[in-house]
Amino acid sequence: MKRLALFSALLALSSPLAASDAAATRRANTVILDETGVKNLRIESVVIEPGDFEQTTFALGRIEVYPGNRAVVSSRIAGRTLEVFLKHDHPVTKGDPAFVVESRQIGNPPPSVTLTAPLTGLVSVVNVVVGEPVDPDKPLAEILDLTKVYAFARVPEHLAGRLKAGQRAHISVAAASGETFPAELEHLGVLADPASGTVKAAFRVANPDLKLRPGMRAEFSIVTARRTGITSVPRAALQGTPANRFVYVKDFDLPNAFIKTPVATGDSNDRFLEITSGLLPGDEVVTRGAYSLAFAGGGTLSLKAALDAAHGHEHNADGSELKAGSPAADSAHAHDDDHDHAAPSSVLIWKILTGIFFAAFVVVLFAKKPAAK
Repeated sequence: MKRLALFSALLALSSPLAASDAAATRRANTVILDETGVKNLRIESVVIEPGDFEQTTFALGRIEVYPGNRAVVSSRIAGRTLEVFLKHDHPVTKGDPAFVVESRQIGNPPPSVTLTAPLTGLVSVVNVVVGEPVDPDKPLAEILDLTKVYAFARVPEHLAGRLKAGQRAHISVAAASGETFPAELEHLGVLADPASGTVKAAFRVANPDLKLRPGMRAEFSIVTARRTGITSVPRAALQGTPANRFVYVKDFDLPNAFIKTPVATGDSNDRFLEITSGLLPGDEVVTRGAYSLAFAGGGTLSLKAALDAAHGHEHNADGSELKAGSPAADSAHAHDDDHDHAAPSSVLIWKILTGIFFAAFVVVLFAKKPAAK
């Protein structure tokens, strides 16, 4: 509605010719779809409001096990395995039986001991099978708790000085369907890597759904600054070339109509682009399907059909209002009369007969009138 008010005010202040040109430009840049078209293009939109805007630094890295969240199962006695309860890649709970080891001590039967899981997590390694010799120096299995992981970023040396503990980052992992995870910087590496010219930065990442696994590649968007009161749009919303940027804004009046709106951009990060002009608070911008809209032409409906349906009355082919007395308006009115006020045939016949009787009466009246002397 704010955009409508501004548009109306500009039209009122401008000349009629300028107002006509502006309206024509608006119509030419409007794509109108039917409901099926919206579904097929999978159109999604978001209401734009000023908010926080993050300036970020990009880096690459990998997911690793969080310190203290790795444990092994081992035996204090030599012997052989009688039972193996752990399964590779399967979950286990702390205290669950892991192995039964038979001692080499003399006995009938020889004494045995049950080893339990020291940690709740996933079994990453099982080194023995039933009957295999057991040595105290040899780990029998490894368990990882992945509910919290480390994400190590390789940050260029010249940017490392801008980082400090507690700094936030957004981590995207392609192996986890490209999902983005919030992270917090715990510490920077003590030594830089002279070969790559980078410093290792360790970010703590919550992983309750266990989607992140050690060794996965990750992309880091490290937040280095934050500004408030900034209008921004998701990167997917912006279309066009660097010299001609535009977005699609949902029309305030017509359903399933989208207006190609030129914008000027400012800073950008991995997810959003700052908009310095072209949008107003409350505008609803297309975020998904915007690329397809750019090739949709006029859409699947004409502007006239959409306006007729929205307003409940006829419009010109270009979408403008019909003027009273115009041929199109008279035709539309006659069309309405034909449909809304059409008389039954019996009424029509009665009107004809009444006219004939009236004409006959006038003729008789004048025939009986005496001639003037």
